[in-house]
Amino acid sequence: MYLADRSAPAGAKTAPDGGAVRAPAVASTVLALGAVSLITDVSSEMVTAVLPLYLVAGLGLSPLGFGALDGVYNGVSALVQLTGGHLADRVRNHKLIAGIGYGLSALCKPLLLLAHSLGPVGLVLALERTGKGLRTAPRDALISLSTPAELQGRAFGVHRAMDTTGALLGPLAAFFILNMAVGGYDAVFGVSTCVAVLGVIVLMLFVPSGAGPGPAPLGTAKRDAAKRDAAKPDAVKPDAAGPHGAGPAGVSLREAAALLRLPRLRALALCAALLGLTTVSDAFLYLLLQDRTGIREQWFPLLPLGTAAVFLLLAVPAGALADRIGRRTVFLAGHALLLAGYGLLLWAPHWPALPYLVLVLHGLFYAATDGVLPAAVGATVPARLRATGLAVVGTSQALARFGCSLAFGAAWTVWGAGPALAAAAAGLCCCAAVAGFVLRPAAQAPAPDSDTNPDAGTGTDTDTDRLPRGTR
Repeated sequence: MYLADRSAPAGAKTAPDGGAVRAPAVASTVLALGAVSLITDVSSEMVTAVLPLYLVAGLGLSPLGFGALDGVYNGVSALVQLTGGHLADRVRNHKLIAGIGYGLSALCKPLLLLAHSLGPVGLVLALERTGKGLRTAPRDALISLSTPAELQGRAFGVHRAMDTTGALLGPLAAFFILNMAVGGYDAVFGVSTCVAVLGVIVLMLFVPSGAGPGPAPLGTAKRDAAKRDAAKPDAVKPDAAGPHGAGPAGVSLREAAALLRLPRLRALALCAALLGLTTVSDAFLYLLLQDRTGIREQWFPLLPLGTAAVFLLLAVPAGALADRIGRRTVFLAGHALLLAGYGLLLWAPHWPALPYLVLVLHGLFYAATDGVLPAAVGATVPARLRATGLAVVGTSQALARFGCSLAFGAAWTVWGAGPALAAAAAGLCCCAAVAGFVLRPAAQAPAPDSDTNPDAGTGTDTDTDRLPRGTR
């Protein structure tokens, strides 16, 4: 057993000869899960890239009907995210629950070959999103638990970058299949099924069954963590031993519900919901681009590539920047960039560069928010309740986006695309201002040195991660 070396840098272990051994910046669990997400996203994005056009142009759905179905596609996962997160913490096997979710999504892909009307398509999409809901929180918990707190922004950035590589390849595959294969959409759905099965196999073979929490930021973390635990409500104490000391006990519903007593978690969930209520879904954004610029139908599946390419390039730098300057700042800046994209769609619809600029801003938005939010949650929630905490915030956001899809589809049908987008932009501006106030840094008494302040100099207690000592 190595002794902690107070002089070692953050995230480092001490070797037997006294030298510091720095832990890898990205854990192998993160890379393995990134590979699974890459493969799975190739499958999912093949379907997502053609689905709006398939439903609107192929099945003749109105914007209101598409809004309802898009809400199902993006919102049903919210109804089961809490279940997936709690089950993972309860059975203490995050990989198992994530695997069930990936498997269910893979099983739903071939069913799209049989669904050719609104009802069956909606049912299949609901089941596929149920799988996504089950896997999201356990997967993110595995990433968070395998990474030191001060590096979680980078770790989630790496995972999201690998995930986005799949988001790049999926639309490309759909584009070539639509232009070359007989059967068009059915061919896309068939190939998507095979790729989804491959993702499940990679998960089973290469992702470890468990991942313990990453190393503490400083050598004094064990002592200081004990002080923080003493001030923490009993219901959220981390990693209580199971019967006979045989490892961590499962998490009860009462313990999971007690997470809502953490002020910062409530703030994060509230802000995720507020901003989600005014965030137009990707599918609607691409339909708006086509509606306002006249992009030809055969090029429509390539629109997600612009978002994905920018996201891929900037996800890791944005995560590292959030670790350094504060996650609140980067998170809110991402929404400001999205608001700029809405403004361009409203006031420069005939500008030749409009599609490129909007897709760049859309990608920047995701780079600044998609991995930063779970990193902030991971720094707030005890390790044994990590999946549940991530599910609480993820559910808040997904339910809000479900409502946004329904409302935006109805507004487009009644008012038209421009007024609907103007209302969303105004709402986003107001909600971002509220989120900036709610997530403001908590007041904290200065500490004379790192011995009494375990977070000093690590960058982990900035902005969205800063909590009163009694709730850490």
